[in-house]
Amino acid sequence: MANNIIDAKKLSFAYIDEDGKNIDVFKNLSISIKEGELVAVLGHNGSGKSTLAKHFNAILIPNEGDCIVAGYNTKDEDSVYDIRQNVGMVFQNPDNQIVATVVEEDVAFALENMGVPSAEIRQRVDEALEAVRMEKYKLHAPHRLSGGQKQRIAIAGIIAMRPKCIILDEPTAMLDPRGRKEVMETIKMLREKYHITIVIITHYMDEAAQCDRVVVIDKGKILYNATPKEVFSHVEEIKKVGLDVPQATELAYELRKAGVKIRSDIITEEECVEELAKLLS
Repeated sequence: MANNIIDAKKLSFAYIDEDGKNIDVFKNLSISIKEGELVAVLGHNGSGKSTLAKHFNAILIPNEGDCIVAGYNTKDEDSVYDIRQNVGMVFQNPDNQIVATVVEEDVAFALENMGVPSAEIRQRVDEALEAVRMEKYKLHAPHRLSGGQKQRIAIAGIIAMRPKCIILDEPTAMLDPRGRKEVMETIKMLREKYHITIVIITHYMDEAAQCDRVVVIDKGKILYNATPKEVFSHVEEIKKVGLDVPQATELAYELRKAGVKIRSDIITEEECVEELAKLLS
């Protein structure tokens, strides 16, 4: 049985607004992420999902409760370096994470700062670029790449640090459908090949449908924490909190409303086509 790489226990977090008032983001929130899991965290804007993600690698520290990451408590200032060695973070805009003018230098940047020996840096950079299928672009200028390619370079920079877990905060929000597909393929490959734990904050339901588990956050509380099939079977409840469901789920839902006897746990286009073919035959 896999161990938990992240254990958030009764987290409470509030920020102070411009009027000096305390605004609670969440109270007594608990969640665990197992090693090797691919987990999607969903929620409308302001639900607390990105704030929670920032607790997972000690960018934010809870006001109350504990966030244990790879065995380290994020409240322990001496553990921040170790936490970030174990848990890397990729943000929405890859341009904010790319710091060098050559792809391979960008991927090597964090390793150089960590004092990794040159020979090992070379090996890790090559492996990381190969992992995201960007090795042939290693001497290119990042600013000349597409959005999806830039995001894969940002992911390579994290992979090179050899973390156990990667948190991706809306990594495909600024990408076109092709770029989103590239990034999701990369994420799934990393999980399968390297057994890296992946937590993806997303507002694309079709991406969430590809994960092992979906966590839905609303007003700082966990509304659902289950498999995609279980979560997306609650179509009306999901819509009430300002979220959508995968397109295939939506179609099946509308057909059921119209009196068609079709499964309620459809989340992929393939499942939908298969069910419709059965009905038509």
